[in-house]
Amino acid sequence: MLKQSLHYKLLQKLSPQQIQLMKLIQLPTQAFEERLKQEIEENPALDTGKEEPENFEDTLADQEFDDTGNEKIEAEDINIDEYLSDDEYPSYKTQANNYSADDEEKNVPYAAGTTFHQSLLNQLNTFMIDEEERAIAEFLVGSIDDSGYIRREIIDLVDDLAFTQNIFTEEDKVEKVMCNVVQRLDPIGVGARDLKECLIIQLKAKSATKYRDLAIDILENAFDHFVKKHYKKLQEKFNISEEELKDTITEIGKLNPKPGSSYAGNNKIAEQIVPDYSMRIVDGQLELTLNSRNAPELHVSREYNNMLKGYQESKEKSKSQKDAVFFIKQKLDAAKWFIDAIKQRQQTLLVTMNCIMHHQYDYFLTGDERKLKPMILKDIADKINMDVSTVSRVANSKYVSTPYGTKLIKEFFSESMKNDQGEDVSTREIKKILETVVSEEDKRKPFTDEKLSKLLKEKGYPIARRTVAKYREQLDIPVARLRKEI
Repeated sequence: MLKQSLHYKLLQKLSPQQIQLMKLIQLPTQAFEERLKQEIEENPALDTGKEEPENFEDTLADQEFDDTGNEKIEAEDINIDEYLSDDEYPSYKTQANNYSADDEEKNVPYAAGTTFHQSLLNQLNTFMIDEEERAIAEFLVGSIDDSGYIRREIIDLVDDLAFTQNIFTEEDKVEKVMCNVVQRLDPIGVGARDLKECLIIQLKAKSATKYRDLAIDILENAFDHFVKKHYKKLQEKFNISEEELKDTITEIGKLNPKPGSSYAGNNKIAEQIVPDYSMRIVDGQLELTLNSRNAPELHVSREYNNMLKGYQESKEKSKSQKDAVFFIKQKLDAAKWFIDAIKQRQQTLLVTMNCIMHHQYDYFLTGDERKLKPMILKDIADKINMDVSTVSRVANSKYVSTPYGTKLIKEFFSESMKNDQGEDVSTREIKKILETVVSEEDKRKPFTDEKLSKLLKEKGYPIARRTVAKYREQLDIPVARLRKEI
């Protein structure tokens, strides 16, 4: 049986322009510049520079639009041929490449060098080994990670040699090549299978001394005690004094736990942070500015503006001309939308960061993290009448340059806790105090989490031991036993 019913449904849809704006807001400065270059390349109606087209708004105002918002274009109004005539000339006839001896060289030199793995392969040429051993050695070098370790089991390497290199060999031979060839390459310590082996290889490469031999003995026979800093057990096991153990640990501390990272040719490109905002203190007041690279000079191309004006003079009727005019109108609309999105992006960034600056005013004036106030995304969103997701997009990817360094904006957000006086304090403030207490402790008898909890309560921050442990882990502070020194 058929029934007729009425249903109400509430939908919320984003327009393409809103989606474009949200994507632009979340981009940091460098990514925004790349997006800007891409848009300029894809849309010829978008131009850069300070010169604005004449009466473009008036031109758009004079046009007639249909009920759907699209411009009404009559066939007799179209004349695009005169604007396409320049395509008959190849581009090289409109360009000049004349240089004199006094012109500044603009070419950027390329950096060349040898990679970490290529350096290891080159060193294999200095060993007198047969073809099979060389093939195994080259395969082992290819298995070394950026830290300098071979982290796969010998049996797995043997299987891979058989399947990928068609080399059928035994585990003993692969281990022999690893120890006698690969682990003798420079920097010393590469090719080790774990930290213990890496440190022992480096110690054996040094000249023999009392503390070197003792360090090798400790690593080979009591590595777990050494890692867990059971110093009393080490003294009893090796019958040494505290001073001798201290000198031995100092000897081990000079070694490189990641030998691959020390190779000069293995340098990775350091990511450069370009701050989106700049904050200065002028006459005791905070001054916030948006990076000029986030506020480019954009306008609609004058040439495309003239095309839009010129099609009214034609009386010819041609489908190709209609398509060309539709293309021009489409590009002009896209350019205008993009320019509007850029302006809204600038306004959103400034309004959001200005609100954050005033909320954390005391911190930005002094740089003291203990003056950071509790602040969550909703606090800022409510003040500026924007959605929490918009504030999140700004906070998660933007940096601000302050007198105390360049900071990620999301670092200023934190939850709140009650102190012993019932006041809301930032968890960042508590973490900073915890970090200070740990840095000032006696490393011979470091504080346990229980002791740290009691100390924080004495300072007016009643937090549980498990909360102290959580904050300690977030600050990358090891447990008391691993902080112990002799």
